[in-house]
Amino acid sequence: MIDNLKDSQVVVTGAGRGLGAALALSLADMGCNVILCARTLAALDVIAGYIKTRTGRNAQKVQLDLADVASVEAAAKDIIRNAPTVDVLINNGAAWLENRQSPYSAPEVMAVIGSHQTGTFLFTQALLPALQRSKRPDIVTIGSISGLLNANLFTASVPFYMAKHGQAAMADGLRQMFLGTPVRSICIHPPWLDDISPLDADWDAVPARTKGERATNRDIVEAVIYAITRPRHITVASMIIDSDSGGMDFRSQLEEKGGF
Repeated sequence: MIDNLKDSQVVVTGAGRGLGAALALSLADMGCNVILCARTLAALDVIAGYIKTRTGRNAQKVQLDLADVASVEAAAKDIIRNAPTVDVLINNGAAWLENRQSPYSAPEVMAVIGSHQTGTFLFTQALLPALQRSKRPDIVTIGSISGLLNANLFTASVPFYMAKHGQAAMADGLRQMFLGTPVRSICIHPPWLDDISPLDADWDAVPARTKGERATNRDIVEAVIYAITRPRHITVASMIIDSDSGGMDFRSQLEEKGGF
């Protein structure tokens, strides 16, 4: 069974580039009204322009810095003022911090933890009244294989690793909190991805990839669409997307190449 997503109100954080932009473009192509959130409005202008050209729809653009509580509060108010009902919230935006030998600064650590955990939770909480007005409310958190139990650190920093574990806990905590209500909490855990867009020729070639090749943004987009179109009596609470290259066994590949 596939739900019709046409005219659903969908909020996507981190929508200015990468996976967030791919999600926004794909959902707009399916007839969703997409609300784009990111730190940089100029990046959102570009994605909104593509959406307008491809679908004729005007995407709402909201400046959002998940590491800044004031920005989170202002963005949520802006969204609810213009879209009092939200059907799907996709928590995709958050800061990346790579592993290195030199110490991390306090602002770096606070940004990565704050954007993944504090900011994402407060943003979700602030949009909850709008989600509860929906007949099909879903909260999708884009986690990571770095957030799985006993996951290898790979090339991620310890603060990023901590943040992703906390984000997975948040998604499961929300799932438990919403038991017996219409709201579903879904968590998707991607591996390392090839960053491609629906605007790229490579997008259409993804289904022809063979085992051993890396996962892509399209694979995660399709996982999200699968999860939010399941019948309402079930929740895809956690979905791990693995691949031979860049997946959960990535450490062994890096070791072979002298990466560790």
